Amino acid sequence: MSALEAVAPSPPADAQDPALRDRKAEHIRLALESRMQTDASAFDDYRFGHEALPELDFDAIDLSTEFLGRTLRAPLLISCMTGGTEIAARINRNLALAAEATGVAVGVGSQRKALEDPDKADSFRVRDLAPSVPLLANLGAVQLNYGIGLDGCRRAVEMIGADALVFHLNPLQEAIQPEGQCNFAGLLDRMAAVAHRIEVPVIVKEVGSGLSEATGRTLADRGFSILDTAGVGGTSWARIEAARANDLDLGELFADWGVRTPESIAALARIGGLTIIGSGGVRHGLDAAKALALGARMVGMAYRFLAAATESPERVIERVERTIRELKIAMFCLGARTPADLAQVRLERRHGS
Repeated sequence: MSALEAVAPSPPADAQDPALRDRKAEHIRLALESRMQTDASAFDDYRFGHEALPELDFDAIDLSTEFLGRTLRAPLLISCMTGGTEIAARINRNLALAAEATGVAVGVGSQRKALEDPDKADSFRVRDLAPSVPLLANLGAVQLNYGIGLDGCRRAVEMIGADALVFHLNPLQEAIQPEGQCNFAGLLDRMAAVAHRIEVPVIVKEVGSGLSEATGRTLADRGFSILDTAGVGGTSWARIEAARANDLDLGELFADWGVRTPESIAALARIGGLTIIGSGGVRHGLDAAKALALGARMVGMAYRFLAAATESPERVIERVERTIRELKIAMFCLGARTPADLAQVRLERRHGS
């Protein structure tokens, strides 16, 4: 019997508990608080040189990138954030409209709620607003041990017309979350079984604690070729879940647990053959340039767009355009015409960092 065919445990008894139904709105509220960010960005430990004679026309800089069979204007992903509540529906619509207008990729938050309650599906359905850019479906990988199988994964993809399915790994978040699900046993086999049979690529990402080289090699050995670092440096889900559990000390203890984003990108780059999405504390276009120089093919950002997405698509568009301009300025002052050129640029780590 394959891992996919094995009988998974039944969904937990609290699946329809009010605390679970309100969790996504609570996550959004807390994620908007600056205290839920980690204390310092690891990207500040890295510094570019400066090319005073770039021999390059600024207008000739070409950020276009192929991703999931589509051409993007820039190697940017508006990372998976939310869904399943009224405010989340507005956020997803605004993010999708902005992604389409600016030519970047976009993902939705975990669709578990929509699989359990079809009435929540509309909060994730944004393909009509973003018909030409890559759209990522999203499920917690641990859900494969709690009743979701290949059929559920296919429904998540079909629900939004996605180009790929993201499996997010979040053991720290689940361990602190009041209603967390912590059975990660045998998960790799189940993930690989789904990836082997589902009709779209499967992306594996963390949610704020990063992917180590060892984990990356394990995933690569099982056929996963698109990995998203989501490393330490951005939103601390330890702090968020600890706040929800009324145990702030626990959140502080684990606030910076994991692999910092620049180190995670560099570690995965050493493996070779991977499409790396560098995310986790990417604050602006200069951080994005550093992520690309370290080996990322795409750069994911969430926090920079979240507050704007509660307002309007125009506000998100402004933030995306600002990010693209910042990235182009960094590339111009490095003499890099394309994102691939950044891989040849020297990026120094500050002594003692």
